[in-house]
Amino acid sequence: MPIIGPMQDSPGRDTRIALDLALTVRHDGNGAVADDLTDPTGLIVWVRAHPDTVPDASAFTADEPALAAVREVRAAARALFARAVRPGEPSPADATRLLPVLDALRRLNEAAARTPTVPVLDWADDAGPVVRTKPAHGGRPDLAAALARAVIGFLTGPDRPRLRACHAPRCVRYFLKEHPRQEWCKPSCGNRARVARHHERQKRTA
Repeated sequence: MPIIGPMQDSPGRDTRIALDLALTVRHDGNGAVADDLTDPTGLIVWVRAHPDTVPDASAFTADEPALAAVREVRAAARALFARAVRPGEPSPADATRLLPVLDALRRLNEAAARTPTVPVLDWADDAGPVVRTKPAHGGRPDLAAALARAVIGFLTGPDRPRLRACHAPRCVRYFLKEHPRQEWCKPSCGNRARVARHHERQKRTA
């Protein structure tokens, strides 16, 4: 199996795209889990809302094989996110049907390898040298490969230790912990969790 190694790209971009991909599985606000990537149209909408995913994202189109490839990367990412938050509990959205870790690693690495890339050195006058990657000559950008590389970059980068799963009522999000006392992905989730705890205490003392 290929080994996942560190990415030489933008850590912030990797974090944003990796998290946003995972969050295409979300709570629908009505007690169920929604999936934004159920058909090619959903994938097109998502990519066009994330213009850094591939070149010319505004003109991106998708078919069923492209959708299936991205969904595989997402499944691998969510399985590895679940591993990353241990000993905490994973997102309840798919906690009972996560890919085995070795399978997730294999799928992610295989997807990342589909588009050969080359390092490109940038060195602006007011900054240090930066290495980025781009498709090798003749290679076509592959969305699933780009997403897989972003997930790898996130998992090997400095933000991974801050990854948490939000367990507030009706939430299935992963998020980055911003300060030591943060338990929830956003204040509204904290409010719901406190209300739920209050009601539970009242029931126990009634």
